[in-house]
Amino acid sequence: MNSTKKKQKWMQLVDLVKATQPPKLLFSSALFLSLLTTIAGLAIPLLASRLIDNFDLDNLNKTVITGIVAAFFIQAIAGGISVYILARVGQHIIASLRKRLWRKLLILPVPYYDSHETGDSVSRMTNDTAIIKNLITEHFTGFVTGIISVFGAIVILFYLDWPLTLVMFSIIPIALLFLIPIGRKMAAISRDLQSETASFSANLTRVISEIRLVKASNAEEREYVKGKSGIMKLYRLGLTEGVIQALMSPLVSSLIIVVLVLIIGFGGVRVTSGAMTAGELAAFFIYLFQIIMPITQIVVFATQFQKTIGATEKVLDILSLDEEDLSEGSQLESYDQALLVDKLTFGYSPEEIVLNEISFTAVKGEVTAIVGPSGSGKTTLFSLIEQYYKPLQGEIRYGKVPISNYSLSSWRKMLGYVSQDSPIYAGTIRENLTYGLDSDITEEKMIAAAEMAYAHDFIVDLAKGYETEVGERGGKLSGGQRQRIAIARALLRDPEILMLDEATSSLDSQSEIVVQQALKNLMNGRTTLVIAHRLSTIVDAEQIVFLEKGRVTGIGSHEELFNNHQLYRNFAKQQLRIQDSS
Repeated sequence: MNSTKKKQKWMQLVDLVKATQPPKLLFSSALFLSLLTTIAGLAIPLLASRLIDNFDLDNLNKTVITGIVAAFFIQAIAGGISVYILARVGQHIIASLRKRLWRKLLILPVPYYDSHETGDSVSRMTNDTAIIKNLITEHFTGFVTGIISVFGAIVILFYLDWPLTLVMFSIIPIALLFLIPIGRKMAAISRDLQSETASFSANLTRVISEIRLVKASNAEEREYVKGKSGIMKLYRLGLTEGVIQALMSPLVSSLIIVVLVLIIGFGGVRVTSGAMTAGELAAFFIYLFQIIMPITQIVVFATQFQKTIGATEKVLDILSLDEEDLSEGSQLESYDQALLVDKLTFGYSPEEIVLNEISFTAVKGEVTAIVGPSGSGKTTLFSLIEQYYKPLQGEIRYGKVPISNYSLSSWRKMLGYVSQDSPIYAGTIRENLTYGLDSDITEEKMIAAAEMAYAHDFIVDLAKGYETEVGERGGKLSGGQRQRIAIARALLRDPEILMLDEATSSLDSQSEIVVQQALKNLMNGRTTLVIAHRLSTIVDAEQIVFLEKGRVTGIGSHEELFNNHQLYRNFAKQQLRIQDSS
């Protein structure tokens, strides 16, 4: 079992906070000022009791009055500074935690994202860290000062009149009989609310990110029903939480009234008998409220703490995952090597093999086309070359060296990838072209790449040229324009190995002609791997690898496979008929 799991849950939070390296000097200063604030607050009732007991309009005790004013002043100044410092410490902790979590999310391997919805990861980054932030910046201050205030007030109450103090606290065991089970139920509801909120957030992100698919599929009503179900679950949990709060609020109020009645009754007897003064009884009431208010803060902290424990567990679940080490391994030194795929076997699970003992060689400067029916493992092969996944058996070598020996950063730096639906993110065309590249990319180099990709002309025709915002996922651009930007981006990377995954299959014939010419510029002098359904785009490839149900069933040129491979010949004849009919 993981050692983290063995620790008590509250220790997980403590360890998480320690890992952010909070400023200890600031934190210690805040605690000292909080202690000073509490001491000043505790001194005020004592001084007030002396003033009451010796009250004389003609001869006011200036020393006592000065002490009360000084205590108020110290309480206000030290309290304000301590709250600010604790808030600053809390913000430091959360900023460090978010940076750590953000770094983790960026370097987690692709399989993590295959099995987790985007909204779930977003919820961990925003909702769960916000819960931890609220505990530290908003509730922790009240908890620390509350503990000090309650402890100090109790000590003074026993000093003023211990019999009355014992009578007052005799109600606590009775209160705990009710408050503990209610508190546990509240904690369980809080965890359920947190989990359901994360699930609802994940579904919301999924639907909104694919809103075009939703509308095109007339699925608005279906998604409304599903979202409504999540909303109603949150509604029911919220009602349950409201019921518990409705029980707790009058219970706490009743307990306070009972305590007040006990103090008034028994305290009156003590004053009458001369065991305590009227000033001390007045101070007793003030100290009572100095206990009640902090206890409320402590209860709120305890409730928030339960939520934070759940959030901490979820954050730690992500932080404990294995990550990609981008720098581990050797650097590439020679770039004139062939890419060898040797008996490569892979499955997303051992029971579902996608590729089975794949072997072929992609020669430097030549085009190797990967062809086969849908589901034969073509795109999975590209993912293995990019090292998104590790093979179950076999290996991929660059020259004589397994690519797993190279650092991920240096290996991926030499790859260029253009897919059927090349990713474009919200931002300007310039930002998309230079994404992931060094900041010193010159204007001339960027324009040259755009010209080779036949993208420059349409870019300069736009209102803001290279500074044009493309919209989410490049929604303001046509499919052909997006592809040409993706090709220009690949040209700027100047990759040694180029991978094209059906880069023209979604384009109209006019756009395809332009993009095909751009691709020829991109492929020149590089090791190129092409996935294509349109055989017309790869008939001139030096080598065609035919994949069938995860196995290589044929390797050769177009003519060789057409003459010797039945399924390839069927593919070619079918496409020729399609072309003839068009």
